[in-house]
Amino acid sequence: MLTENKKGESQVELPGFADFDLPAEIMHAISDLEYETCTPIQAEIIPKLLEGSDAAGRAQTGTGKTAAFLIAIFTYLLRNPPETNRKPGTPRVLILAPTRELALQIEKEAQTVAKYCEYKLIPIIGGIDYGKQKSSLESDLIDVIVATPGRLLDFKRSRTVDLRKVEILVIDEADRMLDMGFIPDVRNIIYSTPQKGKRQTLLFSATLSPDIMRIADSWMDNPVTVEIDPGQVTVDTIDQIVYITSTADKFVLLYNLIVKNSLKSVIVFGNRRDETESLVRRLRPYGINCALLSGAVSQAKRLRTLEDFRNGKIDILVATDVAGRGIHIDLITHVINFTLPDDPDAYVHRIGRTGRAGELGTSISFACEEDSFAIPAIEEYIGHELKCVRPPEDLLEPPPPVKRNRNNHSRRTDRK
Repeated sequence: MLTENKKGESQVELPGFADFDLPAEIMHAISDLEYETCTPIQAEIIPKLLEGSDAAGRAQTGTGKTAAFLIAIFTYLLRNPPETNRKPGTPRVLILAPTRELALQIEKEAQTVAKYCEYKLIPIIGGIDYGKQKSSLESDLIDVIVATPGRLLDFKRSRTVDLRKVEILVIDEADRMLDMGFIPDVRNIIYSTPQKGKRQTLLFSATLSPDIMRIADSWMDNPVTVEIDPGQVTVDTIDQIVYITSTADKFVLLYNLIVKNSLKSVIVFGNRRDETESLVRRLRPYGINCALLSGAVSQAKRLRTLEDFRNGKIDILVATDVAGRGIHIDLITHVINFTLPDDPDAYVHRIGRTGRAGELGTSISFACEEDSFAIPAIEEYIGHELKCVRPPEDLLEPPPPVKRNRNNHSRRTDRK
């Protein structure tokens, strides 16, 4: 059956979660989340996961893949009671993620999906009190661990965690695991779980490159493969605009977009730490409520910043790609690419921060002469042309002057 999406384009109608005969506890949580129709990857992969198949999925963040595997995991746990005489620190489910932020986001979403289930979930990551994690592993009957490889290996070596009873293993963002050099650690962890065929293994990646598929073949038993084209992520719910401008006019354009449209819940992406740091320094004197998220910011501060942004205490988040990987927040209205990334996959990842959970979002990219070289590769990757236009004249009006106070700190001048 064909329907129209929010842009008026024809599309195949996707199933609802009620079509999967999920447990009442899971359906209750899905209802609270106001999920109705499945995303493309959810429609394809959930039935296969419920059958117990190993699966390799190619999908960007923002496609609903996390909810897909969590729904399948908790359905399995509800339908398969644990064995008796369980021991502390022996999880039934292990989810591996490359970054702390992503692990925490998965754990938070898992708590939401399992809201009406009585399961013990804990994150095992660096940057969180080691002693508290150790105490929980030594005393609690744990159902689900969401972990980054390094901290989990620490506990494995000390025999605080026992992975021999893992029934479901999830490897999320496998491409980033590969890029960040985590594969030897992940291999060490996987060899501590039951052998393939005796556990269900799920692998997700933005790309299913030959390297990733070789990994999948060695760790998985006859996996089904589900691939969601990047274009499906970027077309339906995200309005993409590219403003052709000069390098000198970029900041003016950014300032006017934010101020004249009273924008809130916005992420501005830059390619380098120094670029993002400079943007925050230049925006704050105008009273713009912004914060920095980059690799130069401590882990604890990054987590606080993300939570403040999620709760509306921060309006504008200025981020690099490395830090941006941990941003999984619904209702982000705009993503602004102050500079276009060289990697088309990074572009898709960035704009996927908006247009989530079925809401419409807007992506605005600034393209100076140097940025423009990245556009053809992005268009080829997403499968359609980008709308490249000159910005309206009012968005190029110079911002008001900023004066300095006695302590040499900038502040915004009063405007009538």
